[in-house]
Amino acid sequence: MPIYSSDSDDPRPSSSAPTRRFLAHNRPMHAILGGGKVADLLLWRDKSLTAAILIGFTVIWSLFEVMEYNFVTLLCHIYMCMMLILFIWSMGTGLVDWNHPDFRAMMISRSTFRGLCLKFNSMLVKFYEISSGKDFKTFFLAIAFLWILSIIGNYFSSLNLLYVGFVCLATLPALYERYQNEFDYLVSQGNQDMKKLYDKFDTEVLNKIPRGPVKQKKKI
Repeated sequence: MPIYSSDSDDPRPSSSAPTRRFLAHNRPMHAILGGGKVADLLLWRDKSLTAAILIGFTVIWSLFEVMEYNFVTLLCHIYMCMMLILFIWSMGTGLVDWNHPDFRAMMISRSTFRGLCLKFNSMLVKFYEISSGKDFKTFFLAIAFLWILSIIGNYFSSLNLLYVGFVCLATLPALYERYQNEFDYLVSQGNQDMKKLYDKFDTEVLNKIPRGPVKQKKKI
């Protein structure tokens, strides 16, 4: 028995039945992601920078997971290469017309630390608000998400999990922004199909289960 049995069940979109949005609000994806530099990176506003970061994460993942590189060994090799570069650079200033390396350019500014502390404090405030029980729905959703993530973590290494998560963050928002109408249409049709299947299961199975007579409560 086909699921679509009449013309009214035509899965094609019509003007009278608007497509249901995957995201409830109509804000653009850039605003949903915060509208800052992170949103620009995730939505590939600067393609060269986003591609470079993705390639860098891929190289790091390949070194540890594919080539089985040790973290301490890799860190030592990186420091050795940096020391050799600085040594050659410093010695070359007397032979070639080079500027002497400025160590201040390699120092991290206080504003960067201040910005990281502010973001960390905002995360702590958000964590406290969720844990305080002001919004039970958000609280139980967070518990369920962490529980599912802990189960997934038993089957994947931490590096694989972080890499897959980063690749999803770097690709899915941009794909959704580019193909939003098609994705929303597929989600809407999937919801309609699931509803039709549940109605069919309810009619053909659940409603045929014999039930005993309902006892009426005595009025006092």
